[in-house]
Amino acid sequence: MWAWGGVGDGVVVLPHPPAIGGGFRPPAADFKLLTVAVSSDSRHLFSLKGCSSLFWPKPGVQVENPRVRRFRLKALESYGENQDPIAPLKLESPTGQHLSQILQTHPHLFPAAIDQQLRQLQSDENLLKEKTSPAPQDVLYRRIAEVKNKERHRAVEEIIYCLVVQKFVEKGIVMIPAISPSPDPSVLVDSWPNQARKLEAVHSQDALEMIESHIALVLGERSVGPLNSVAQISKIKLGKLYAASIMYGYFLKRVDERFQLERTMKTLPPQPGDRRTIFDNLKASPLWDVESLIQIPADEDDDGDEFGGSGGADSSRLRSYVMYLDAETLQRYATMRSKAAISLIEKQTQALFGRPDIRLADDGSIELPNDEVVSITFSGLTTLVLEAVAFGSFLWDAESFVESRYHFLST
Repeated sequence: MWAWGGVGDGVVVLPHPPAIGGGFRPPAADFKLLTVAVSSDSRHLFSLKGCSSLFWPKPGVQVENPRVRRFRLKALESYGENQDPIAPLKLESPTGQHLSQILQTHPHLFPAAIDQQLRQLQSDENLLKEKTSPAPQDVLYRRIAEVKNKERHRAVEEIIYCLVVQKFVEKGIVMIPAISPSPDPSVLVDSWPNQARKLEAVHSQDALEMIESHIALVLGERSVGPLNSVAQISKIKLGKLYAASIMYGYFLKRVDERFQLERTMKTLPPQPGDRRTIFDNLKASPLWDVESLIQIPADEDDDGDEFGGSGGADSSRLRSYVMYLDAETLQRYATMRSKAAISLIEKQTQALFGRPDIRLADDGSIELPNDEVVSITFSGLTTLVLEAVAFGSFLWDAESFVESRYHFLST
């Protein structure tokens, strides 16, 4: 499995005038909860192809003209034509496709549909456990059980993804579409709107301060330049940055929940004396760049008071709390809880940037023959990182919600 890692170097800064045009068309006024409506193209994620309608006549009431019914059915099938999907990843399971249709057409029914699907998964699993264990030589039965188990895992994964997409829809945030390849590397790929404020509003003020530090680490000295300046960066490195930022958002949401709870309960511990030693023994993860994504520099004006002290509004409290955590706890918080979450990070990244072609050379080195350089403004790069961090935060929430109704983490 290809694992996205931390972002590398090789960004070239070019001055560029502000982009003109582009972006997404605003949604229709009557499309209340959806930021982008549905597409009828079967290649896209949410499609209404095959949509049908049932009509049950009441006793004593004449059935309407069949031609009228055909016309109405045709209108339903044509609903949402010439519109874009609301997420880049195309779902494959019947459960995922069913939920995506409901999210598009009847978003008010989406929570009930999620509950129904999770209850059905739990019922199917209970039924499977009640059956008598087959004989060891029953290869066919074992094969059927393996297929059904794989289908359940995919259904859980796509339920989680639909919940993540729902969070973006509820916040009125248009998800970034797939970045199409271009023969001209000077063509800007960030045609999406600037939604920095909406994406920042997803997080608590404490978490937002750490996110700003993360963006400053990503942009480096380039963060002080004009937002319409252009960076030329490898598409694979851009994908690595996106995936690593999802991981950072997941971690940040996880630790922020504990921090907010302890602050409410007034059980915050005193600040540690040495804030950097806990990172020394922290193991690197294939999806985690320890140096750039976890290690947060201490504030110069930090006076070493307790977290819960009355020293006024201290914007670095969450940062200090992270520094307080021991290496084992920090490692646990920086680890994904489920294979479904890891798989979704990979699939979401590949849906945006494409699947990298990785080859092993004769000398043992790794070659990336299809890597390409893309041009993106600093504003677009910031939005990309902010979306990834929000995706990670929503991923934690969605994973926790599904676990509360269908226990899958232990499996």
